[in-house]
Amino acid sequence: MSKAQQLKAITRRMDSLPTLPQVVRKLTMMVESPDVTAQEVGKLISSDQVLGAKVLRLVNSPFYGFPGRISSVSHSIILLGFNVIKGVVLSASVFDLMERSMVGLWEHSLGSAIVSGALSRTLGLSEPEEISTACLLHDIGKVLVRVSLSRDYDQIVAQVTEKGSSFREAELQVLGVDHAEIGAWLAHEWNLPERLAIPIEYHHDPGSAPKFKERVAVVHIADSIVRACGVGNGGDPLVGRISPDAWEYIGMDKVDLPMLMRKILEDLEEVDCCQVSPAE
Repeated sequence: MSKAQQLKAITRRMDSLPTLPQVVRKLTMMVESPDVTAQEVGKLISSDQVLGAKVLRLVNSPFYGFPGRISSVSHSIILLGFNVIKGVVLSASVFDLMERSMVGLWEHSLGSAIVSGALSRTLGLSEPEEISTACLLHDIGKVLVRVSLSRDYDQIVAQVTEKGSSFREAELQVLGVDHAEIGAWLAHEWNLPERLAIPIEYHHDPGSAPKFKERVAVVHIADSIVRACGVGNGGDPLVGRISPDAWEYIGMDKVDLPMLMRKILEDLEEVDCCQVSPAE
């Protein structure tokens, strides 16, 4: 059975998809209109007080890199753009599940997004905010497995615990596909732009990405750095080997690594949920 057939079979037996709030569904349609204004989108998001507060919390996090505090949703939209805000709103909605039942994965995802922002700005990459949003969503497939395939999720966790497998290896054993492929399917179902969907799908294999290789490489490297720093829980305690392709795509050999790591650790320590030890 091909990977595509396996994925189709898996999605057929899912108990349910994470339900997007009505505000998010309206937002997805609204941002497709060329005539929509930041004020209109801001008013919609702010109509859900909890969601509005979560969006402001995320856009004021260190990985978006703004020196001042952003006090309104409309202001955040003007600074970040519709695509980033769409991803942030999705993140705030979906990771609500994580904060209740997958706290470690939320911390890992937020930490990865912070690191990707520091990397992107250090390397002078365009649209670092959107890269951070892709990184925030990179493990969304794990959420879907946890919520909609709970028995399979328990088997995966058991393999990780009993055999010392990586979470991804256990997924491939139990499901035949991994969270990156499942996350890409969900990104398609939610109509996310390719700039977010491709880093989700290829974050473990940047060399195979059909486009946006720099973005995929940043997400891949940030994922490994956060694991090495011990922030959150990506499903297993292992630190993945960084792909030489990823290193090359973004020219990491030209970066002052000690200075970058000091900056990353400072940014991580600014976020309440990411507690890391100072560098030795």
